[in-house]
Formats: sequence, C-alpha cells, structure tokens
Amino acid sequence: MINDKRVLVIGGGIGGTEACIALRKKGFFVHLVSDREFLYVYPLSIWIPTKEAKFNDVSIPLEKIAKGHGFSYEVSKVTSVEPDEVVLENGKRYQKGRDFDYLVIALGQDKLKPKGIEYTYSICGSPEETVKYSMALERLIQKGKGKLAFGFGGNPKAKEAVRGGPVFEVLFNIDNMLRKKYIRHDFELSFFAPMEKPGARLGEKALKMLDYMFKKKRIKKYVGKKIKEFLPDGVLLEDGTKIESDLTLFTPAGDGHPVIKQSQNIPKTEAGFIKIDKTCQVEGLDHVYAIGDCVALEGPEWKAKQGHLAEVMAHNVAHNIALKEGIIQGKPEYYTDHLNIMCLMDTGDGGALAYRDDKTAVLIPMPVIGHIGKKMWGLYYKLYKTGKIPKLL
Repeated sequence: MINDKRVLVIGGGIGGTEACIALRKKGFFVHLVSDREFLYVYPLSIWIPTKEAKFNDVSIPLEKIAKGHGFSYEVSKVTSVEPDEVVLENGKRYQKGRDFDYLVIALGQDKLKPKGIEYTYSICGSPEETVKYSMALERLIQKGKGKLAFGFGGNPKAKEAVRGGPVFEVLFNIDNMLRKKYIRHDFELSFFAPMEKPGARLGEKALKMLDYMFKKKRIKKYVGKKIKEFLPDGVLLEDGTKIESDLTLFTPAGDGHPVIKQSQNIPKTEAGFIKIDKTCQVEGLDHVYAIGDCVALEGPEWKAKQGHLAEVMAHNVAHNIALKEGIIQGKPEYYTDHLNIMCLMDTGDGGALAYRDDKTAVLIPMPVIGHIGKKMWGLYYKLYKTGKIPKLL
C-alpha cells in the first residue's frame, strides 16, 4: 500500500522512530530527522552503571531501523520549528507542500536546571552522561568506600514530567552490585525527592514496597523537602539538611524543549509543552501532530510520560492521518483511551511489575524472573525495531 503523501518526523527517540514505523505501514513516504545516529533505549541504560550493559548494547543504529522498515533519515539538529517550516543546523529547510504534507514532532523534552546541577549526573539525560556516571562510580568503588545519593525532582507547572522509575532502578541495581562484591557495608546510600510520596503514581502497594526495600536495604530516605542546591560534596535541602554525597545521581523534572519554546506558531503551555488534542493533533494545526515527552498530557492526576505511551501515540498518529486521507475507514484513535502506567521495575536480583489505570493499581513482585524478563524485553525490542520480528506488545 503506497500513497503520495509525505510525512516529516523530527526526533529520533522511542516515539519518533515508532511513528516512522507505523506511518510506513500505512504507506506514507517518511523522512526522519534526528540529532543522533542511533536510538538510545533508555529503559536498558539502567545497567550501564553496573557494567551489565555497554553503550552499544542499549543503542540501535538508525541505519538498521530505517533499512528494516523502509524510511529515510538524516542526522542533524533541529534549530527551528514552525507549522510550515522546519530548519536544521546543517542549513536545510523543509517546507510544507514542497517537502512534507504532514509534520510529526517528537523532539522530547529539556530538563529543569536547579542550582548546582553541574555537580550531578542524570540517568535520563544525554547517553554520554550515563557513561560518565558509570566511570565515576567505578573510581569510587576502587577507593573502597563512599557515599552515594540518588534522587529526582518535580515540575509544578507540569506534574506529569517526572521520571522517577529509572532512578529507583539504578539505586537498587547498584545496591545489588555492591552486595555481590561484598562491599555494600562500606557504602552509604541515600534517596531524596521533594515530593511527600515519590512513586505515588504507581499506587499504595508500590509505595509500601518501596518503603520496605529502603528499610531492608538500609537506604536512607529524605522526602518532602525541596532541594535548595547541589554541592560538590552533597545535596542541600530547604530546611538546611545536607545529604553527604561523593557521587550524586539526579534526574530533574522535564521542561519544554527549547526549540518549541522559541516557536512563534506552535501552541504550548506555560512550561513549554505542546498543546494537542486527543488524536495527538496540535491544536489548530490540521497537518501537525506531536507525541511523547514534548507534549502536554490530558488525564488523571497520576498520569505520567512513558516510552510505551509515546509508542501508543505514534500508532494513533499513523491511524489518524491515514483516516484523514481516506486510506482507511473507521473512527479516530485517542491516546487518552490508553493512559496507564506500566513499569517493570528492575532491582538487579529481581523486579516488580506495576500497572495502573483509572480502575486498578496492581503490583506483582517478580523475584529473579523480573530481572530476566526485562533482559528478554530488551532483546525483543531491538529485534522489533530493526524489522526482524513483528510487534508483539
């Protein structure tokens, strides 16, 4: 099935690459612009600090994805986005009518930058930053003792722009690694977050499990206190409490992408996230769609931005554009119908499957098999993304 409509997708992350795959299945000509030559699979990067995975293990070359699914791509940074024109750092300009009929924005988000952020590392920032953290952790382990702090922040203007799960996973994986090396007693581990109940989006059972694990693993917890600033040797909280730390892992809350904030004609929230309707169409722009971390979500208080939601949105976009073009028949698909939180939280020696929607909040402990299951998901995901097997999930 081939049609003559061209779709330009900007952003080569989980949502952007999935949009290319879904749009190709509907017969569109698709061109992707990404600032990286690879798709970085963030859910798998939690094992880089513990040496269970290397950089190449969690990166899929765009060349393989594009070849496997039949779309074109180029590597360049987007410097300007307007509804009818996209400008790249390499000087190229893509214009509506001449170069594309539809535009899909999947640029992701920026991060808030609290005072002293340069003294921290993030598991959800640039891929290179995770590698640097891994190297710094290795140096500290070689010293034989140290203090490690792990935390994440929030954004009052966009409460769903919080990425706490990976921080919990890295914390528990590092705890497990230190225990395997029989040196855990020489390291002090601390967790911090400004909200009263970090992890509450997953439900009460998840909160109880987290509290149990913190106590069982002797991890100090500092919650409900705003972060004043980060220091070279720790974290200073608003009440004057100082968390001593030789190495701090901190994931700030999301903020609007700078290119979107600079756009004159893309509607956005105060925080800089794109306003979309339930079909993922950008408000007032019938040829522009947006998905993933760069958008403002509608929905319940517990809603959160996750990779699987970005992929749902990608498929919705492909369906809804095909519907608009008369390629298929049926009704529009709404991302709000698929709002849920689904997380396989890995702990290094096991894991837990958490699921939440409007009706249920389920937590299923998965000793041993949880860790193996996430490894198997990683293998499946890479095979699917490169077109070697069909989508199963």
